Amino acid sequence: MNFHILTLFPEMVMNGLNTSIIGRAVNAGHLSIEAVNIRDYAFNKHQSVDDYPYGGGAGMLMQAEPVYLAHEAVAEKIRSRKGAAGHGETDRRFRTVYLSPQGSVFDQKMAENLAQEEDLILLCGHYEGIDERVLEEIVTDYVSIGDYVLTGGELPAMVMVDAISRLVPGVLHNDVSAEFESFQDSLLEYPQYSRPEEWHGKKVPPVLLSGHHANIEKWRREQSIIRTYERRPDLLEKCELTEKEKKWFREWLEENM
Repeated sequence: MNFHILTLFPEMVMNGLNTSIIGRAVNAGHLSIEAVNIRDYAFNKHQSVDDYPYGGGAGMLMQAEPVYLAHEAVAEKIRSRKGAAGHGETDRRFRTVYLSPQGSVFDQKMAENLAQEEDLILLCGHYEGIDERVLEEIVTDYVSIGDYVLTGGELPAMVMVDAISRLVPGVLHNDVSAEFESFQDSLLEYPQYSRPEEWHGKKVPPVLLSGHHANIEKWRREQSIIRTYERRPDLLEKCELTEKEKKWFREWLEENM
């Protein structure tokens, strides 16, 4: 999968994504990540890309043309790689995400959807935002990572790259782990334990030492339900429990409430 990040701070993005699992996946060829400096497409010697907004107001606004040219450079690179010029790709809108607090909130389901793309363009805003005209022309998705305001789109872009990359085949050494982590089936992940068997007077649950895989999976599923109920009850409403699990959960509530 290929990530193309349009930003004013390429070093910030690449320094954060060239490490750990993501960095190893890039080196192994499972991912490609490039940070395109929007300033390179400015028309002045100072490489400024902002100006005052029409109608007044606080702050500065990123201008349309540098953003557009940076996006077009990436789009042309994608077309060339696919050999698509003249074959129906010339006017295609490539999947382009604008990181904005006005967008849909990013979640695991969205990550799974975006992970299906071969190329994903992430546009990082700054200042008071970006000229609306270029957004209308190039953006396909408006995405927020939460209901709060950040100084720019770089951190949200890095969050999205990390979450999406984990779903790309080959990125995780154990591909099963991507499938069974938190938020799969709208349940939080069950508690996990490693050696030693006892630490600070706390013992590993005996079922995990039993070697009985069916009992272990049952315990983990039940613990995921309990943890979701305690920490994110809003997610539990979306989860499809079996009739047997619903009966068990009602009994658990009666015993523990």
